[in-house]
Amino acid sequence: MTRPDQVLSMTDVSYRWGRAGFGLAVPQLQVAAGETVLLLGRSGSGKSTLLSLICGTVMPDQGRIDVGGADLCTLSAARRDRHRAEHIGLIFQQFNLLPYASVTDNILLPLRFAPTRRGRVSGPLHEAARLCAALGIDEALLAARAGSLSVGQQQRVAAARALIGFPQLIIADEPTSALDAASQETFLSLLFDQARTHNSAVMMVSHDARLAPMFDRVLQMDDIAQTLPPPPQKMRSATKPEHSA
Repeated sequence: MTRPDQVLSMTDVSYRWGRAGFGLAVPQLQVAAGETVLLLGRSGSGKSTLLSLICGTVMPDQGRIDVGGADLCTLSAARRDRHRAEHIGLIFQQFNLLPYASVTDNILLPLRFAPTRRGRVSGPLHEAARLCAALGIDEALLAARAGSLSVGQQQRVAAARALIGFPQLIIADEPTSALDAASQETFLSLLFDQARTHNSAVMMVSHDARLAPMFDRVLQMDDIAQTLPPPPQKMRSATKPEHSA
């Protein structure tokens, strides 16, 4: 059972890519409300699969995954989608903005799929503008097409989209990989300031250990999860040839 101060809890989770594929096992993982966690891991260590499990886009073969007080393993696919929209803000590595939509429309997009999250925002347009100001996005850009922005500006729009409506958990997948060190630090400081305003937890996946001092806790993928080799192939018994009488 998840404690009230935890927004994420994984217990005895295992997942395998197909019946004969490699797998991932996560015995225990907890993230508390308001906590900032950096997850480090080499390529191929299962980071993306772990995020997919937390977001409920893939389901484990066994175990329990609690996000925002609900066990994802007990929810239908449609209910998992709604739960993810309500409780998780996502910052993708490539940002995944709608290039021809305005900055404001991109930021407001999650509220269309999350009525509870939308209900926490008294004035969506005002809140989008507030987040932009807090994240260093010029007010003149609110009506600009997202595809016309620089990488750094798109990154901040993606953060505003994840933060709007105060989700309990912000998941960030390598969001600073295209930035220099100074820009990374500035972005994370702004992100953390806004997350702390509403006690949202931040879990960021990266391969860059230099970011570690900025986080409350640093986890190594190898310490919390293990990759499982393919199961052994069963030997097929040889069949005796038939003899004619």
